[in-house]
Amino acid sequence: MADELSDDALLAAWRAGDRTAGGRLFDRYYQPVARFFANKLAGASEELIQRTFLACVEGLPRFLGKGSFRSYLFSIAYRQLCRHHRTRRGEQIDFGTVSAHDLGPTPSQVLAERDEQRLMLVALRRIPIDCQVALELLYWERMGTAEIAAVLDVPEGTVKSRLRRGRELLRAAIEGLAASPELAQSTLEDVDAWAQALRERVARERAKKDPQLE
Repeated sequence: MADELSDDALLAAWRAGDRTAGGRLFDRYYQPVARFFANKLAGASEELIQRTFLACVEGLPRFLGKGSFRSYLFSIAYRQLCRHHRTRRGEQIDFGTVSAHDLGPTPSQVLAERDEQRLMLVALRRIPIDCQVALELLYWERMGTAEIAAVLDVPEGTVKSRLRRGRELLRAAIEGLAASPELAQSTLEDVDAWAQALRERVARERAKKDPQLE
């Protein structure tokens, strides 16, 4: 079955002219790419999803296979996100200091089931975008340090620093935003579990919008 083939096998078949293999790759990664944009934008995510896959096709001849197809695709998504904000603002933006909250309204398409999930979503949007991206790639896509480094085009040491700083800022944001000390504590007791719950929630929301993703 094509769905059981590895990314590398599907990519090789696609490059050999099998357009169905390319479609399988896109089907496999549509939901993860949609999830990437879900908590960072309001209103423009569908457009950026399409731009990401178009840029993937256009850039494929230049992809030399250094790193995984997944890191290649998410690196495009990250660049699309940065380009979107810079074009919209008409200026250079330091994504190491500016948060998604600073740049736009809260997305409405991701609905949290629990107060802890809602608090996590809001808190992630209050930390610098570079830290938010690194944490969400870790929590939601289960990427390791090396793969996150490939996505962001930075050294692994930089990724480790961003993850460490991101966790510290996320904790501070959760504590500052929580309606009660009890809610902050219950959220912070197992951040990884709440992040996983959010990942599954985003997947269900995307599947509702497009049943083919189930």
